[in-house]
Amino acid sequence: MTRADSRNSHTRYGRWRGDRRLLGILVALLLLAGGGYAAFGLRGGASKEPDPQVTAAQKPLTAFLAAWAAHDARKAAGYTDTPDNAASLLTSVLTNLKPSATTIAPGDGRRKDDGEVHFPFSVAMTVPGAGDVTWSSRAKVLRTSGVWKVEFASPMIHPELRPGQTLALKSGGGRAKVLDKNGDPLRADSLVGTVDPVSGKGASGLEARYDEMLSGGGRAAKSLVVADRQSGRALKSLTATPPAEGRPVRTTIDPRIQKAAADAVTGVDDNAAVVAIDPRDGHILAAVNRPGGLNRALEGRYPPGSTFKVVTTAALLKGGTRPSDAAACPKFARVNGQRFENQGQFELPAGSTFTDVFAQSCNTYFVNARSRLSGTDLRDTARAFGIGGSWDVGTTTYDGSVPATTSDNDKAAATIGQARVQTSPLVMASIAATVKNGAFKQPLLVPDAVKKKFTAPTALDAEVARQLQELMRATVTSGSAHALKDLPGRPHAKTGTAEFGTATPPSTHAWMIGYQGDSDLAWAVLLEDGGSGGADAGPVAARFLGNLAR
Repeated sequence: MTRADSRNSHTRYGRWRGDRRLLGILVALLLLAGGGYAAFGLRGGASKEPDPQVTAAQKPLTAFLAAWAAHDARKAAGYTDTPDNAASLLTSVLTNLKPSATTIAPGDGRRKDDGEVHFPFSVAMTVPGAGDVTWSSRAKVLRTSGVWKVEFASPMIHPELRPGQTLALKSGGGRAKVLDKNGDPLRADSLVGTVDPVSGKGASGLEARYDEMLSGGGRAAKSLVVADRQSGRALKSLTATPPAEGRPVRTTIDPRIQKAAADAVTGVDDNAAVVAIDPRDGHILAAVNRPGGLNRALEGRYPPGSTFKVVTTAALLKGGTRPSDAAACPKFARVNGQRFENQGQFELPAGSTFTDVFAQSCNTYFVNARSRLSGTDLRDTARAFGIGGSWDVGTTTYDGSVPATTSDNDKAAATIGQARVQTSPLVMASIAATVKNGAFKQPLLVPDAVKKKFTAPTALDAEVARQLQELMRATVTSGSAHALKDLPGRPHAKTGTAEFGTATPPSTHAWMIGYQGDSDLAWAVLLEDGGSGGADAGPVAARFLGNLAR
């Protein structure tokens, strides 16, 4: 072997020894890594067997919590070590809080050295008046005489409870009331509305519209407290936010007039509404609905029938018609093939005057008088009575609609309050109030909430108002409102029988509106599908006014 070969061999050998040492190091590292990986895999991948004692203890706890959540105190107590004590406290808590719903979620159990198994759990209740209340607690489950039982203790129900104590509700300022004009709670359910028994929020009527004010900013009215079981005295508040302090809503309702109106519709078979207004300031003194639920008195939409002749008459009087003018009242009037007739097809004798046709509510005269009115005259005259505006009353109202007429037949029907003319009992009471006062005053129910009252864009002519007053009095003394003739207070009125629907013969709403000549009271009576204004609405109006006269 040459020197060069020897040198090269030595170099190869030396490199091999170095490579072998390097290989040894790599093998060692791989073994270490492999061993470490195997150990990590063993520790991380091994599944822990469930503790049979925890599993056994969990069964009675789950049953206890489920029965509690179902509001069955006696059943829940049966899973505890002292059933009578548990049933007594759970019954007290459920009776005091009256939760509408309860959800209880248990956590993972853990066995202690002494054999007890401890479980955390959380409680969530929906409590009327207090809203959603929640808390966390812990339960112990132990084995007694071979049977697993939940250890009962007051702090287990709530951690703040001690023996002799219970959970209860404490009212704060509470939800304020809707008041009448005298400051007393208003007794008018369909007007006041309802409060949801679970959430405590206003659900309808004034309760809903003024919920934030009445409830004190929407906060709960009651707080959760620890109370002494014997005295009921609150010992500790468990609610972070104090109960709400609501502010009352004061209305213009006069309880005496409200009761007189409510009594007047007692026993009436039809859906009915009565509204009363003070003509001087528009204050709504009564708003009665029978049955309750729908506030038809203020929000209902109906054809007013012949009660609208007050507006038609105002337009005719302004155009030059006089109460003493001769006025024909035949049985029928025809407009382009459409036949209009008087109720019962009555007719008035020759020589009758405009006062007569108004007092007797003669449809055919008004239909035939349409030629004296333009297509916008009824709409424009109605504006002097506030119709066509948006009223800020303090509650939801329907403020009426009298559109310009679009055809001869449309105008003919509009003159007698049919076709597209729509009003509410509130609007019709306001029309009577405008005649009494001589000027429109926007109705008001909650004056403090009104930002801007609607002002009629046109005024009712003073002489027209005076003539309307005479005509409405004649309707009582010698016309269709004779049901009021013998009542004190010099009542003025106008009857109305409004057709609706497609039945043959047509169904009719019964109306009567009016005011008292000797006092500040205007009113409207409506009977849905109630027949005739004079014969059916008239007696209700008479009872209402008679009740006030007592």
